[in-house]
Amino acid sequence: MSSPDFMASVFEDARTHRFFTDQPVPDDLLKTLYETMKFAPSASNTCPMRVLFVTSDDARAKLLEAVGDGNKPKVASAPAVAVIAHDMEFYKHLGTLAPHLDPESFAAQDEAKLKMQASNNTWLQGGYFILAARALGLDCGPMSGFNPAKVNELFFEGSSWRASFLLSLGYGSGENIRDRAPRLSFDEACRIV
Repeated sequence: MSSPDFMASVFEDARTHRFFTDQPVPDDLLKTLYETMKFAPSASNTCPMRVLFVTSDDARAKLLEAVGDGNKPKVASAPAVAVIAHDMEFYKHLGTLAPHLDPESFAAQDEAKLKMQASNNTWLQGGYFILAARALGLDCGPMSGFNPAKVNELFFEGSSWRASFLLSLGYGSGENIRDRAPRLSFDEACRIV
């Protein structure tokens, strides 16, 4: 059963926020966000998405080194930035998450195929992450204008995590929100066969 108010809050009325108020996002809310979105689907429940929450001034300064000039003010304004990453060794958790799968068959795959599986499923889970954040009352600003290799070097060196996209989180200030852009109609974007 859907609620029109809920649907509007996560779809029609929700906007991409570029700037945020100074109100902090409590760690408990970030934990609730993850605990809510962890039920998002992924192929065979492989769950490759990982999240690094950047909330401290030191970590934010480090992250800004890897962010494109146009996104620096957005990252600086957000009380929290989620680095949405994919785990290239997601298969190490299959004994718990998907015991019907053979972890060794994933480990033996070439890196390009493994990356495609991890990345594609992380993008899927990332969409649910945004919906969960909105449902919890947070505003979001997804970004791809950054240097993933630099983020990996700064935050994930020596690990199997790889940056996919950035998501600023907080309480939007309403500053510089663009008018809603058009979307394609059903007939333009869909086919029923």
